Amino acid sequence: MAKAKNSITTENRSGSAADAAAKEQRTEMPLSDLHPFEGHPFKVLDDELMEQTVESIKQIGVVSPLIVRPDPEGGFEILSGHRRLHAAQLAGLETVPVIVKEMDDDAAIIFMVDSNLQRENILPSERAFSYKMKLEAMKHQGERSDLQPETTSRQLGEKLQTSVAVMSEEMGESQRQIQRFIRLTNLIPEILDMVDEKKIAFNPAVELSYLKPSEQKEFLEAMDYAQASPSLSQAQRLKKLSQEGGCTLDAMCEVMNEIKKDELDHVTIKNEVLRKYFPKSYTPKQMQDTIIRLLEKWQRSKQRDMER
Repeated sequence: MAKAKNSITTENRSGSAADAAAKEQRTEMPLSDLHPFEGHPFKVLDDELMEQTVESIKQIGVVSPLIVRPDPEGGFEILSGHRRLHAAQLAGLETVPVIVKEMDDDAAIIFMVDSNLQRENILPSERAFSYKMKLEAMKHQGERSDLQPETTSRQLGEKLQTSVAVMSEEMGESQRQIQRFIRLTNLIPEILDMVDEKKIAFNPAVELSYLKPSEQKEFLEAMDYAQASPSLSQAQRLKKLSQEGGCTLDAMCEVMNEIKKDELDHVTIKNEVLRKYFPKSYTPKQMQDTIIRLLEKWQRSKQRDMER
């Protein structure tokens, strides 16, 4: 009897493994049965790359299957392949290849983030929110609810540090840089869009994330007033003003209207201004050499005048 029981157990395990493998086999699924992962941070843009993807799908179809999981409320939630789904819609397809995976919410978030971060071009906002989502999911995994509040608080702190360390190792990103990216999630959407569009640099953006939302909105006015993006030192001063309670619109305008150090170190002459003084065949290097020679000649002449 014992042997028969073991045999049944083995058979059940084999059956379960077979069922799991069958569920993860590639299959065709109607686009209408698929919907985006709730709250996913990755943007699906109708850009040049999307146009190329659409053309490729029209010619050879969707090569890499989408990864999805069953949604208890109906249909399937996309874990990986949001851009491919949109491209398939634009290409006029009715079905796409998918692989169905069974995952709980935290495992699904981690899988979704890891799959999408493999793309070459990741916007700062995408990286910021994906890091935050993954960190929260990792903190949830393995938490215990049967502990006293003070023990739970300590456990959460330890779990956070461990999760950041694990993420750092997995992604090849320093722990400090991961935390700096997550800071960007404190920016209001208008400023975060500017970071994505490279109108505001990453390091100043991290400092601006410490401003209150109301101060960030006024900062946009100050930035428009100065017609300039903030330098790191300016953003650090704005952060300090906020911490001291003096981050008013007037104070921000004053900071933003100052001449930056790099502007003091450079003289910029527009190309169209210089071109009228040089032959069209001159390269920028030839123009620069000529200007230096003329300046040296002017300096010698000025020196001789002073010696007379």
